[in-house]
Amino acid sequence: MNNDAVKQIGMIIKKMMRTAMERNAPVFNVKKIVLNDPYRALVFALLSSRTKDSTTINACEGLFRIAPTVEKLIKTDNKMIERMIYGVGFYRTKTRRLKEMAGLLLKKYDGKVPNTLEELINLPGVGRKTANIVLATVFNKDVIGVDVHVHRISNRFGIVKTKKPEETEKQLMKIIEKKYWKKLNIAMVSYGQTLCFPRNPECNKCPVKKYCMQIGL
Repeated sequence: MNNDAVKQIGMIIKKMMRTAMERNAPVFNVKKIVLNDPYRALVFALLSSRTKDSTTINACEGLFRIAPTVEKLIKTDNKMIERMIYGVGFYRTKTRRLKEMAGLLLKKYDGKVPNTLEELINLPGVGRKTANIVLATVFNKDVIGVDVHVHRISNRFGIVKTKKPEETEKQLMKIIEKKYWKKLNIAMVSYGQTLCFPRNPECNKCPVKKYCMQIGL
C-alpha cells in the first residue's frame, strides 16, 4: 500500500481538484443540471453509467424539460424518453429502468428518493456506485462512490490493489479518513477526465506525481 499517498490524501485531493478546475472537467457542470435535487441526482447517476458526463448532461437537459419530476417521468412515453436520452449508453435499457424506478418511487416512497444505501440499491438500475454518489452529493452522507475513475486512479497510485470497484470501496473505507470520503469521487473523477487518463496520462504535468506509484503504466 502507498502509505505516503494515504497520509497526504487531503493535499492530493486539493491539488487534483485545482488542476481539474483549471482544465474545466465536465463533472463540475453536473451541479448545474442536478440542482441539489435527489430525483435529478438519481436520474443523472443512473444515466451516466458507461457514458461520458458531457453526453449525460445533454441528455438530462432534454429529459428534465419534459420530465422534471417523478410524476411527470412515469407519465412520459418510453419513445419520448428514448429520444431525449439517445446517445447515452444502453439508452433503451435505461429508459425501462427509469420508468420502473419512477413507478417504485411513487408506490413505495410517495415519489421521494430514499436516503439510505439499502433502499436505493433496491431501486431498478441502481447499484452501489450510483447509490453512493446520490448519498454523497445531495444527502451529504459520508460514503465513497467508486466508478471507473476512482477504481483506476486508486490502483494506479498504489493506494489499493483491487480488481473490482466493490473491493476498492471497501479498501478505501478502511484506510482513508472519513472526512475525505465525500470528496474522493469528485476529485478522482475530475482528474481522470482531464489529466489522469486511462491511456497516455499526462504524468509530466501531474502536481502529485511523486505520490503515484504509476502502477500499470
